[in-house]
Amino acid sequence: MTEFFDIVLAPPTVVFTVLLVLVVCYWVLAIVGLDLLETDTDLLGALGLRGIPSSVMISLFVAFTWFLCLAGYASLDELPWDGGPLDLLVVPGALAGGWLATRLLINPLRYVLPEPKVPSRDDFIGRMCVIRTGTVTAHFGQAEVHSEDGSSALVQVRKQDGDELVAGGTALIFEYDAEGEFFWVMPYDAALDPHRKGL
Repeated sequence: MTEFFDIVLAPPTVVFTVLLVLVVCYWVLAIVGLDLLETDTDLLGALGLRGIPSSVMISLFVAFTWFLCLAGYASLDELPWDGGPLDLLVVPGALAGGWLATRLLINPLRYVLPEPKVPSRDDFIGRMCVIRTGTVTAHFGQAEVHSEDGSSALVQVRKQDGDELVAGGTALIFEYDAEGEFFWVMPYDAALDPHRKGL
């Protein structure tokens, strides 16, 4: 056991040990319900690590790298001679092995852990909004809409001729105009909205 701690707390393995402790702390906080941010997936995608939540990928990579670094230095200690140049190969070998192991494990995990949904303006289509400007026309108007997580957003809205919408009134978002960057809305009874609790 003493040899184990000697390797775990000796450089450079101690760097991966610290990272592993941070990963464990992250998951403890996640389990108790703390809302934690995901890492930018563009960088992970460039490394070939895409398809499951970034927190899971980073955790797997750190765990595999730590284990391979630990096993590498433990094996060198068992040699009857000094590891010499082999010592210099453990860290890059552990990093490469950790990346490869994580990448191989991603494929089956993709079917178990869905990739986080990226928020989109299309998420507002089909939701009720509350008009916040004096009126809404075919060229002007703003409304407040609530997303599924309960957060609100002020969006640009437009209406067809003949529909009367005034401040405080409710409307249904039924289409997004990407070119004009606004939503088309129509009058809607708040009592019919299945998401009315979010308003």
